[in-house]
Amino acid sequence: MLSSLYKARTFVLTTLICLLSIGMGSAVVHAEETPASYNYSYWGDAVASPAAYRATALLNGDSLGVGPFKEPNDIHVTADKQIYVLDSGNNRIVVMDASFKLDRIIDSFDNNGEPDKFMSPQGLFVTEDKNIYVADTGNKRVVHLDSKGKLVKVIKNPESELFQENFQFQPARVVVDKAQRIYVMAAGVFDGFMEFNANGDFSAFIGANRVRVDPIELLWKRLSTRAQRSQMAQFTPTEFTNLDIDDEGFIYATNGDRYGETIKKLNAQGNDILRRTGYFSPGGDLVMSSEERTRLIDIDVADSEIYSVLDSRRGRIFTYNGDGHFMYVFGGLGNRLGEFNAPTAIERVGDQLLVLDKGLGEITLFETTEYGRTLNEAVRSYYKGDEEAAFAWFRKSINMNANLEFAYAGIGKALLRQGKYAEAMIYFKQSKDQPNYSKAFLLYRKEVLREYFPATMTGIVLIALGAITFRKLRQWKGGRKRAEMEQ
Repeated sequence: MLSSLYKARTFVLTTLICLLSIGMGSAVVHAEETPASYNYSYWGDAVASPAAYRATALLNGDSLGVGPFKEPNDIHVTADKQIYVLDSGNNRIVVMDASFKLDRIIDSFDNNGEPDKFMSPQGLFVTEDKNIYVADTGNKRVVHLDSKGKLVKVIKNPESELFQENFQFQPARVVVDKAQRIYVMAAGVFDGFMEFNANGDFSAFIGANRVRVDPIELLWKRLSTRAQRSQMAQFTPTEFTNLDIDDEGFIYATNGDRYGETIKKLNAQGNDILRRTGYFSPGGDLVMSSEERTRLIDIDVADSEIYSVLDSRRGRIFTYNGDGHFMYVFGGLGNRLGEFNAPTAIERVGDQLLVLDKGLGEITLFETTEYGRTLNEAVRSYYKGDEEAAFAWFRKSINMNANLEFAYAGIGKALLRQGKYAEAMIYFKQSKDQPNYSKAFLLYRKEVLREYFPATMTGIVLIALGAITFRKLRQWKGGRKRAEMEQ
């Protein structure tokens, strides 16, 4: 009986995989076919593009004079460009200044008169006033230090009816908003992020992922007996893998959901409000096999709603604008400068990007190329509402990369805002942006009607009056002719 079920399952799986491969073949991109720097076309093909970033330096503990980093897990950059590295294996925080020089080390703090240390910390966040929050995973707590490294409070063992009896608090990542609300991503928590108030009291869960069902597993469960189903794993929501927070308090999050959205933007109610108007939903490479599938493990939000995500599986950093258009990609796995062993975190220093490699204990510094700077400025100008500058920057981007289809849409949007609807339609057509093309067409039609309506109506009225006059004249002549004939 089991053998027959196994054969049936194998046949069903093979058939479904074949059908999926046929139906989605146009969106499959294999690693060996993908160039080092690329964009995706409207049809899902990877097309070569200029490099937007280049690796320029490596930073490590030895170069700072503090000894090797050991499995560092997180990194944070403040507004004044101080860099905090969570050196997890050494249970310390290494702080650098804007010139990448050592500023200080935080490896202990006073806790009610007793020296205290971190134990395998996994997450780090620093507020505008330099308060430090550490997800001290090994000690099952969140530690809040002030700007001088003095203990403010400790959050541990949160109490709520929402927790199960055997719940263990194991924070892995932490962010804090301007109202001092604390959001924690904890291991084994499927209900979303844990929200704590400024006093450290648990408030609620926010942003829980929906339960996603693997259709193949669901089909197999329906083919199985009750005894077999009881031994199968239950369907549960996927856990988040990381989070970041922007200046407006919106949380950007990544998760390991295979069937849903792997990037989310959460408002205060925990609703996903991320815009996804690009050709494909933001989420890394367009691959279908489980071996190649992108696994996003960190996200960094910059200004103008630009955000970058890190793929640990292939070592690549993908950047998107606020509308969800894919801007550029760089990085990879390997041994050359700009490649990684086990990348774990990303962070910006202005337009520079830092990538933390947990496996090698190094930080790679990336700087923008002229192409990267041009594209960044184009997106920023459009976000600020500077249509003329956005138009110029997008035109320059296209001159560098004619395959950058979303830049044509950017030009179209800039022209749309300027009221140049006919020109906007041309660029929207080039970018295959049907919704905006339709919008531009409707506005152009209204403009044309507004411009020519008086003359058109005047012409129609004159034609109508002429027709009436002509008919009356014919009737008059006909009547006169009949009268003459009767005489």
